[in-house]
Amino acid sequence: MGLGYTGTMIQTITQQELPDASGSQTVVSVTGLTKRFGERLVVDNISFDIQRGQCVGFLGPNGAGKTTCISMLLGLVEKNAGEIRIFDLEAPRFHREIKARIGVVPQADSLDPDLSVEENLRTYAGYFRIPRRLARQRIEELLHFFALHNRRDEIIEHLSGGQRRRLLLARALLNEPELLILDEPTIGLDPQARHLIWERLAILQTQGTTMLLTSHYLDEVSRLSQQVLILDHGQVVVQGEPQQLITDMVGLEVFEVDGTVAELDALAASFRQCNATQERVGDKLYVYAREDCSRLVKVLGNAGSWVRRPANLEDLFIQLTGRSLRES
Repeated sequence: MGLGYTGTMIQTITQQELPDASGSQTVVSVTGLTKRFGERLVVDNISFDIQRGQCVGFLGPNGAGKTTCISMLLGLVEKNAGEIRIFDLEAPRFHREIKARIGVVPQADSLDPDLSVEENLRTYAGYFRIPRRLARQRIEELLHFFALHNRRDEIIEHLSGGQRRRLLLARALLNEPELLILDEPTIGLDPQARHLIWERLAILQTQGTTMLLTSHYLDEVSRLSQQVLILDHGQVVVQGEPQQLITDMVGLEVFEVDGTVAELDALAASFRQCNATQERVGDKLYVYAREDCSRLVKVLGNAGSWVRRPANLEDLFIQLTGRSLRES
């Protein structure tokens, strides 16, 4: 489920009316956030912070509560309980002022199909009342930054999927946001397009942009995020630095072994000599090693096929949320 988001005219407000957040390093602070839809508890008393300049990976299986949580941050869904502060401003009380400082890349394509690339950006700049001269300058910079300058006059239906995702990113950056919320930014893209977007997001990180990233591509989250937060059944099950969580909760490396029941039974017995945990899934054995188990590689010669690789974020995700497919 993607996030819906449309620009709204931003009302001006004097600095005297707003809290002084100039020295705060906490961009997002969520405390005790709760949401019910009827009798169904979707977000269950969660709390987390996002610090300035961080990219936080916001993960969870379908139905975990990610989209509802982000929708509450954006003021699209009303919370039942808890507190949200963004830029030290209370949400949704200062919704318009917060929205003026946020950029959103929705999962669903929300570009205007009747307008050209440049016209989409100009129209969006109008929502934020960006002066025309400044808007032209920013649009020109963004078109070049996302390699769209040769497509400025194309209407949206003539663009590829990768070009549309890059245009959504460009649009989200028009107001020079301090916080960028990315909902599946590379969904459905080929590897070349994904790598180009990763490259551009990495540049934004070096410039100090704070990001909240939700993605089912866990290699993407590992590449970009300094912190991860995993939701399941509406609750935060773990949060922290990705590699440290992987090392502490999964191990150093993983052996994936295919074989018959008898072969896997024998291999499982051998691997008990190593500091490792094991998981059997059908005709496959997973061994999560917490130390160097190289001495046991020779016993794998009898297996039908096997792979040895570093433990990764997907291993952590599966261990915490299970392997079962869920409906949203």
